[in-house]
Amino acid sequence: MAVAVYLLCMLTSAFCAALLLREFYRTQARLLLWSSLSFVAWAANNAFVFADLVVLPAIDLSIVRAVLALIAISLLLYGLIWDAS
Repeated sequence: MAVAVYLLCMLTSAFCAALLLREFYRTQARLLLWSSLSFVAWAANNAFVFADLVVLPAIDLSIVRAVLALIAISLLLYGLIWDAS
């Protein structure tokens, strides 16, 4: 059951990133770009969660996951602060 949740979270994040990026190309609203980049990083983070807990349980990927989460939240925070006006 956990495997399905990890995969669905990754697919959902990637799908949200694709939708946000498609809307960015249509409207050129920069906040959509930062949001889509953030969701790309969240999808990568979810992929590493899956790899860490299911595929490679003997290898600790928690540092990589933490760095990806920091990148994702930093991209969204940057977009919200500088391009939301």
